[in-house]
Amino acid sequence: MNIENREFIQQCCEQVRQQMGSNTIAATLRHALTNTLDTTLQRGDRGVFVITGDIPAMWLRDSACQMRPYLLFCQQHPELQAMIAGVIQQQMHFITLDPYANAFNRYPDSTGHQSDLTHMQPQIWERKYEVDSLCYPLQLAWLFWKITGITSHFTDTFTRACSLVLNQWEIEQHHHSRSPYRFERPHPPAPTDTLGYEGKGAPVSYTGMTWSGFRPSDDACDWGYLVPANFFASVVLGYLAEIAREVLNNRRLERRATALKSAIEEGIEKHAVVRHPDYGEIYCYETDGAGHYLLMDDANVPSLLSLPLLGAIANDHPRYLNTRRFILSGDNPYFHRGRFAQGVGSPHTPSGFIWPIALAVQGLTARDPAEKLAMIQMMTATDAGSGLMHESFDPDNPARFTRPWFSWANAMFCELVLDYCGLSISKLIANKE
Repeated sequence: MNIENREFIQQCCEQVRQQMGSNTIAATLRHALTNTLDTTLQRGDRGVFVITGDIPAMWLRDSACQMRPYLLFCQQHPELQAMIAGVIQQQMHFITLDPYANAFNRYPDSTGHQSDLTHMQPQIWERKYEVDSLCYPLQLAWLFWKITGITSHFTDTFTRACSLVLNQWEIEQHHHSRSPYRFERPHPPAPTDTLGYEGKGAPVSYTGMTWSGFRPSDDACDWGYLVPANFFASVVLGYLAEIAREVLNNRRLERRATALKSAIEEGIEKHAVVRHPDYGEIYCYETDGAGHYLLMDDANVPSLLSLPLLGAIANDHPRYLNTRRFILSGDNPYFHRGRFAQGVGSPHTPSGFIWPIALAVQGLTARDPAEKLAMIQMMTATDAGSGLMHESFDPDNPARFTRPWFSWANAMFCELVLDYCGLSISKLIANKE
């Protein structure tokens, strides 16, 4: 599909140029905004299909994030409204096809990881179950409604998808006794590409939280309760309860969402808070509810660093500030420093590499505008002259990077730059309420 009217790109780039005094930042913003429109959008079988970049599949997570910058301009832009509504329609169809899958093919042509030992279908690219894969489409649907007032995307398919999400999250509160989900990848290139314990993952105890097989990096969880994903689920369940009450007039859906939200929040409070000797009370990244927990953070969102961006906690909350200090220190095993940059990386990419997505999240959750600007400058200075963001890069040599075409990272850069100039999704919604 094609978005012909792109005057909004010119206008926002001019605003950036005037407010920030940087042609480089404005040019990178223009490149990133146009790149998504020109290279990732396709007509899907049920709406708009959005490839992630150099992989020809649609991730539920990535596609929602790729749309976020355009939410800022869609209120008065019918073409953008049609684009985002089409993405939501496609996402909801995919959820009804299989809520355990994280990435899908444009057509049922059996491409992707068809040899994985799980319940594959021809239109599924990959079936790594990630809680955030179900959070993101519901968040996008809620944001689109709040910004535009449009409700036509709340169809019967949407309601069915929401019911499936609730069913699945309730089942996965009792993963080892009730879940049908298994996943094994024969001869995985890395141990994080598969689940142990015959595809079921490490044992967990009941906590009220909902289990996730994989992180938003597509790496396997060590312990099944991924804390930032459960925070995100709690936020989204609040959105779902509001949609059920205000639009769908579905009291049963509202009650189920509210009850599950409460159980998850109680589980986080009881099982995900750790007292660190240097940082005080902080959130762990994962736990099994039986005494094991993991102190780290990953670049991929949802992350602990991103909690304020998700609407899960205020960016001045004492426990978040403690957690943030831990994340942005050498005590986080995936925080790396180099000659040209410092930030959070991931076990998903080479050791010592950092992610532009994490730099954008650090800026978007910062209270100090100087820190936001520093992240923007760091991102533009380490793009290896491409004018676009990469998945990860070597902070000692940014010319060494992974994934030259990664649309999620481009979208995060756009969101940070526009946020610095006063154009944020949260402010836009607050001004309408």
